[in-house]
Amino acid sequence: PPRPPVHRYSIVSDILPEEERQKIFGGMNNGKILTRGSSQLRSRFVKKNGQCNVLFTNMAEKRQRYLADIFTTCVDIRWRYLLLLFCCSFLLSWLFFGIIFYTVSLAHGDFERSARMPCVLHVQGFVGALLFSMETQTTIGYGWRCVTEECPVAIVTVVIQSIVGCIIDSFMIGTIMAKMARPKKRNQTLVFSKNAVIALRDGKLCLMWRVGNLRRSHIVEAHVRAQLIRSYVTAEGEFIPLEQTDLNVGYDEGTDRLFLVSPLVIVHEIDRDSPLYSLSRADLETDHFEIVVILEGMVEATAMTTQFRSSYIAREILWGHRFEPVIYEDRDCYKVDYARFHKTYEVPSTTQLSARELDEADLIPRSVSTFCYENEAVLSCEEEDDVFTSSHAGGTEWSEERRTSEVNTLSK
Repeated sequence: PPRPPVHRYSIVSDILPEEERQKIFGGMNNGKILTRGSSQLRSRFVKKNGQCNVLFTNMAEKRQRYLADIFTTCVDIRWRYLLLLFCCSFLLSWLFFGIIFYTVSLAHGDFERSARMPCVLHVQGFVGALLFSMETQTTIGYGWRCVTEECPVAIVTVVIQSIVGCIIDSFMIGTIMAKMARPKKRNQTLVFSKNAVIALRDGKLCLMWRVGNLRRSHIVEAHVRAQLIRSYVTAEGEFIPLEQTDLNVGYDEGTDRLFLVSPLVIVHEIDRDSPLYSLSRADLETDHFEIVVILEGMVEATAMTTQFRSSYIAREILWGHRFEPVIYEDRDCYKVDYARFHKTYEVPSTTQLSARELDEADLIPRSVSTFCYENEAVLSCEEEDDVFTSSHAGGTEWSEERRTSEVNTLSK
């Protein structure tokens, strides 16, 4: 009989023999990216704070490439190094031109007692030349030391130093302003929920997570996207350790564009086009993948684009949970209770089957309607109560007998 087709996201252990797996994983960070059934979890690709867990090594001509784009390099480096570069650039330029003025005065004989006019008035040594260099570049102009018409070289040096001083000032001030105006710190007031959930919405299994904005100022043109990252072996046996696959969060319908005034729940419908189509609750307990979520938009105050990232690994996705409501009406306004932002409650009636199994059985699952009444109770409540059972830990115990009964019912 013909061999059944291999699913696009099959794990290496399901396809390759033991010897081939050892060849692939033997030299890759001591087995950080592992096969199905391993007790060790692979490292995150994107950390919870949005930092990418990637280290570049063996880069050819790294310094030359970074110096070729010196402005971006200065903007990206830490403040301590930028301030050190700022101070060193001025000190070195003052010292360099001070040496030139001292050399010109020394060659002209200004330090000897003579009746002729010196190149620079009131410069009696190297310290005086250094002070004159500082006054020239910073345009302080104390009116005591000044260049004369006696030495054309000194005049040319003053002109060059004035031009170099303007260039250094422009570059350093522009770099500091660009670094201060970067919207990187704006990400500190954007927040993703600690856990993602999988539950039914309108009869469809959906992957959901929550995003919120802690500032009153808006993120203009805000939109979200998500990517699934997992290992993948092609039909030819090529191993891709971190393949990225888009998760549709409403791009076609435009629901990926957000009006982020209050916390919103982002929904990915697990349909036939979803890479999670074959994922059941049992698979979620043992699978190793990562979902990277990204929020992009422009900061209202500066109109600069910002990007906030986070990620969810399999054990941070709660099956059969929903997010607790955080918005309720209070007199003439709406209040947001951020104490409930990360809280979820369990929906026991959620199916344990995958979206594929539900579609093959042509079954539309229905949830118990009492949860709707509980939501309404929370929306109308102004004080903290314990209507729902909250959960922050990843994963919950579930019954194998219930899954078996569901499969038997669908088969009948």
